[in-house]
Amino acid sequence: MQRRNFLKKSGLTTVGLLSAPVLTSCKTEDRKEVSTIVQASLKPIVIATWNVPNSTAKAWQVLEKGGNALDAVEAGVKMEEADVNNQSVGKGGRPDRDGNVTLDACIMDSKGNCGAVVYMQNITHAVSVARKVMEDTPHVMLAGKGAEQFAYEKGFPKENLLTEKSKTEWLEWKKEAKYAPVINIENHDTIGMLAIDENGDISGACTTSGMAYKMAGRVGDSPVIGSGLFVDNEIGGATATGQGEEIVKTVGSFLVVELIRQGRSPQEACKEAVNRIIKNDPNYKDIQVGYIAINKNGETGGYCIHPGFSYRVYSEKGHDNIESNSYLS
Repeated sequence: MQRRNFLKKSGLTTVGLLSAPVLTSCKTEDRKEVSTIVQASLKPIVIATWNVPNSTAKAWQVLEKGGNALDAVEAGVKMEEADVNNQSVGKGGRPDRDGNVTLDACIMDSKGNCGAVVYMQNITHAVSVARKVMEDTPHVMLAGKGAEQFAYEKGFPKENLLTEKSKTEWLEWKKEAKYAPVINIENHDTIGMLAIDENGDISGACTTSGMAYKMAGRVGDSPVIGSGLFVDNEIGGATATGQGEEIVKTVGSFLVVELIRQGRSPQEACKEAVNRIIKNDPNYKDIQVGYIAINKNGETGGYCIHPGFSYRVYSEKGHDNIESNSYLS
């Protein structure tokens, strides 16, 4: 089921990995306080924003064979980058106001190494270019034409990322040129993924084509280490989706990991990070922000502002889509 169709349906129930100990509460009135998964030393495991079963399955294939977490998250999010039906990531992404599809991505390994690309055009697999930045340059981030040229030098093919479907929608949008992102669709379907391999090492990746019809040059949180993604191999990892500007303001993913360091569960840490945004932004009802997180033991959590955000978890216990708890009901 495509994520867009999933988000239009409201009758889905919260799903957890059925292992002991299980959900702390199943009562409807307690739903906002449910801790999604509590499982000690569960590895390998992969978690990703949104209902992306193909991505988590691909990452799990790597982990199940004894592969490392870095390879797993790269392989996983590449599935969405190549899916032209996903209009918020990679090829087929919605363009900016000028009709250009621009991609942002980052990746981070268990040793604290990281790489990112921002405002890159004509290259489908932004996450793989980000990994090359991490591994083959002394830098962390490359932008625009520089990132694109670097990708060509590394053998990435030039591709037209604007599909006919996205082009047609953009031309229709131009008739009014009204910027009104739709929560959980244009606001926004970034793909973030975290994994723990059999050695207990954690890595993460995040990739997006950004908000539909954004101003040319706009960059959100997704490629910014500490905002859209952060990993500390001693503690855990976090990644974000939604209104990137608000996530950047609170350095959201770093905040989640630091809260876990202080003793919060991933669920509690994600909730507190969302609460910080709500506290600071009086217009929070007009935006969506969601976080997912994992700690060293394989305990996961997620929290968001509006209902409709979900995340996928794949481990030896199963492959489940979990509807995130939310501030608003």
